[in-house]
Amino acid sequence: MLLLRGGGAATLLAVVGPGLLAGLSDDDPAGIATYSILGAKYGYEMLWVLTLSTAALIGFFVVVACAATLHVQGIEIEDTGDAARALEPLAGDTAATLFGLGFLGAALLAAAIVPLSTAYSLSEALGRKADLDDSFAEARTFYLGYAAVVAAAAALVLIPGVPLIDVLFLSQALNAILLLVILPFLRSLGRDRELMGVHALSPTERIVTGIALAAIAISVIALGVLAVL
Repeated sequence: MLLLRGGGAATLLAVVGPGLLAGLSDDDPAGIATYSILGAKYGYEMLWVLTLSTAALIGFFVVVACAATLHVQGIEIEDTGDAARALEPLAGDTAATLFGLGFLGAALLAAAIVPLSTAYSLSEALGRKADLDDSFAEARTFYLGYAAVVAAAAALVLIPGVPLIDVLFLSQALNAILLLVILPFLRSLGRDRELMGVHALSPTERIVTGIALAAIAISVIALGVLAVL
């Protein structure tokens, strides 16, 4: 139970109200029209997008919470206990429990998405079948790839004394580096008119994607410099 200090219902509204207003303001006529069109055209096929947007929102608000509570006090995160302190102004003594539940939810979401995407990519690269509707005998590579990724991740985090915060940070840094390697190939495919036809990148889109790639490259280099310093 949240430990709301002071004004009871007024305090609750002060904490939750701005979030509700921000959420409602996003549901403008254009947004509602878009949601309606997607639902009518694709049915339930696009619901998977909610997992990605939810994960992005979780990450965004974790950053905001830590910036507002830890950074202003000069506190750096060395372990998950430090991160849980960001929730103390709202949750009081239940901050650790609340953070743990949120961390577990994010982990379960990642466990369902990341290994699956890896298994799909592996199967496609090897030219094998990859579908959750297939049995193990029909998509052996797909299921073995999924199990291997989950097992490797579990083995890593269960090593006694492993610095989990460093593992989380370095895994995200590796994602950024690999993104810089992959995006030029995707851009090259997008420019191929024989492959993409009328959907190939236009001259303007080539410039925009080139600028985006340059920005990502600068960000990766800056991340490397800050990590060394």
